Amino acid sequence: MSGIARLLLGRGFTVSGSDLKENRVTQELKRLGARIFLGHNALNINGADAIIYSSAIKEDNPEVIEAKKNNIPLKKRALGLAELMQDKTVITVTGSHGKTTTSSLISYLLLEAGLQPTIAVGGILRNIDSNAYLGDGKFFVAEADESDGSFLYYYPDYSIITNIDREHLDYYQSFEKEIAAFSEFINQTKKNGCILGCSDDPVLKKLLDHYQGRHISFGLKKDADVYPANITMSILSSEFDCFYQGKFVQRFRLALGGLHNISNSLAVIGLGLELNLKLECIRKSLSSYQGSERRLEVKFQNSDFLVIDDYAHHPTEIKATLAAVRELKAKRVIAVFQPHRYSRTQLLWDDFAHSFDLVDYLVVTDIYPASEKPLLGISGEALCRKIKENKPGGETYFLAKEEITEHLLRIKQPGDLVIMLGAGDIVKTCDELVNKIKG
Repeated sequence: MSGIARLLLGRGFTVSGSDLKENRVTQELKRLGARIFLGHNALNINGADAIIYSSAIKEDNPEVIEAKKNNIPLKKRALGLAELMQDKTVITVTGSHGKTTTSSLISYLLLEAGLQPTIAVGGILRNIDSNAYLGDGKFFVAEADESDGSFLYYYPDYSIITNIDREHLDYYQSFEKEIAAFSEFINQTKKNGCILGCSDDPVLKKLLDHYQGRHISFGLKKDADVYPANITMSILSSEFDCFYQGKFVQRFRLALGGLHNISNSLAVIGLGLELNLKLECIRKSLSSYQGSERRLEVKFQNSDFLVIDDYAHHPTEIKATLAAVRELKAKRVIAVFQPHRYSRTQLLWDDFAHSFDLVDYLVVTDIYPASEKPLLGISGEALCRKIKENKPGGETYFLAKEEITEHLLRIKQPGDLVIMLGAGDIVKTCDELVNKIKG
């Protein structure tokens, strides 16, 4: 929501908005000229010509009720963004995992190429310290949210799809309906455009095999159009030779670790080739990319201790992130996991139980509800017991969030790596730990 607010402010609109607490984002929006209210109240929308809202806002929200009462147009975030895309060459990035990293990499590539794109992505792109940028070029890069089906508001020129996983089933009700939504999205890509999809994902590969329009596959295997070889890994970075349709392109250095991020970068390379961008520009952007906040973000590092923060909250993401972390060869990997939403925890219960095999020491804390009401039998403590069943003899513990920092300070040893995982407010615990370590 802050990204679309920045773009509207940049275009000269009067913008106001509501949030539950004062934070860095609300302070920055105030500085840019937005009027910010703390808490949700019907009076907050006085004078508004339109209300743009996120999927987190429910029908019983007082501002939604007041807007309906006064016939003020209500628009989902994606629809508001789609209106800003008019007359632009639109590049969308969607998929169950990897959207923010991939869309950020693409945004940075176009900026480095001097193309002045407009950008709206889901995390802070650290190269520009923002999640949005109002450029005067022809391209518009947007992270397309599939969680509530709102990506179907977009009709992009270029679509990048990272994968299709069993995610957001509370909205879709079944995996088959989720796949159908992605199929519809694929067919909304403009016919003179191009889709780039990951061929390592069997569901996505099947959809693209039946797609009649132009499409390019990327993946870690040689059956993809864009694929890597001779991969080497170091501390949170990687290098690889890139091939396109069997021909060597260039050796690239990516300022990110993990095979999943190499896969994400292949989509970016494929798009760069499709747009006829210079190889040197693609190479430079991948090597100088500074990452997105909460994506394998190093929060503290010295000779004895490393603290990483990551947004991973789905079993597939957790496994990929932990595999990348294992490349760092730490003495122990200590993971702290905050489950996100009762509904997701319930739907993926058995998958979560097998997501932490690469961890030496695991702390599970309470579920971050994200406005959901508790479900009977679904809790962080119960999930911890389930994980313990899968890891008999492993060090797996449940702790309340306020207990985590002091616990980690007591048990930490030279050579340890701590990674905080989750899409909720576990980042605050991470920052608290780092501040205590620094003294």
